[in-house]
Amino acid sequence: MKSVKEIYKIGHGPSSSHTMGPRKAAAMFKARFAGAAASYKVTLYGSLALTGRGHLTDAAIIDELKPSACEVVFKEEELLPLHTNGMHFEALDNSGAALVGSWRVYSVGGGDLADEEGTFKLGADIYPMRRLTDILEWADKNGRLLSDYVEENEDDSLLEHLGRAWETMKKAIARGLESEGRLPGGLNLARKVYSYHLKANNSSEILQKLNLLFAYALAVSEENAAGGLVVTAPTCGSAGVMPSVLYLLKKAYNFNDAKIVKAMATAGLIGNIAKHNASISGAEVGCQGEVGVACAMAAAAAAKLLGGTIYQVEYAAEMGLEHHLGLTCDPILGLVQIPCIERNAMAAARAFECAAFALNSDGKHRISYDEVVDTMGATGRDMKDGYRETAKCGLAREWNLRKK
Repeated sequence: MKSVKEIYKIGHGPSSSHTMGPRKAAAMFKARFAGAAASYKVTLYGSLALTGRGHLTDAAIIDELKPSACEVVFKEEELLPLHTNGMHFEALDNSGAALVGSWRVYSVGGGDLADEEGTFKLGADIYPMRRLTDILEWADKNGRLLSDYVEENEDDSLLEHLGRAWETMKKAIARGLESEGRLPGGLNLARKVYSYHLKANNSSEILQKLNLLFAYALAVSEENAAGGLVVTAPTCGSAGVMPSVLYLLKKAYNFNDAKIVKAMATAGLIGNIAKHNASISGAEVGCQGEVGVACAMAAAAAAKLLGGTIYQVEYAAEMGLEHHLGLTCDPILGLVQIPCIERNAMAAARAFECAAFALNSDGKHRISYDEVVDTMGATGRDMKDGYRETAKCGLAREWNLRKK
């Protein structure tokens, strides 16, 4: 299991797998053939091709390869062997006909890349235990916290990285709260956050915190949809859940940033276990792996901040993921907008509910977080391809039928 820092990546939306990963791959390919290539051709396959336009995949690649010209080809029905998010880069000479070099690479979720040559070493496996049940046993036996387990296995840069991620989250909320207008893409979807925030501040006390939570989640998710700078938690498509929960708790209880960062470490462990033992890629397991895991992370962070025991934290995370099992990834027009933006707001509210429910218990329950993660992975494998970030089924299909 890799570093928790891999869960919290800072980059531009709208998608960690469809935007951040391809942009990173384009930058690497450009550096490899700097001075030798006059132009480029990039072919996208599978899910990358099916939803690439809506996720700004082609725009990110073209922008990264500037000033050289780049042709992007979409092969929606063709899959490469390693992963549904396949890319084939070609560097061409001045004639545009002779091949200077090529590379087949995959964006495997959360902004990570892989290829058949094993080029990408994401760092050593630094966690000796990869199941939360085992980590809980260690923590209970030694009187430790889940965040202690994270810090013991990470290097000294962890807290600094989490601090930068938290600052980026807060800035995304601040930008989003002030933004109006329409989001890019064919839906012409208007930003809602300004209105929601205004109404939240004028709500009755019983509704105000919930409405503020919605506003904060919308702020980040709309920024992500517009290609703004966000933090994967664990992905761009689910980037609004964690910041909204943490920001509301900070406002409500005046938690200092050091406590927030500790909660992020705990939440990062929850996300890391899901990533290692199943997946956080919508193209592999549907949105249960993105928004579902984000909800589990945020629920764990909230329970931690509000004084929960290690078992209450685990229970909150378990519920957060359990009640998203089977959630499909069916973005309309391939945009990270409908149902993605509202889904972030709903998952933030559910994270609070899961934390509250767990804190009212003694932390004992029948189904473990590990078992829910295993179930998520199996459920994702059983899903039809059309429900895994291809925009061929579900809400995306209904929208397309309406437009015919």
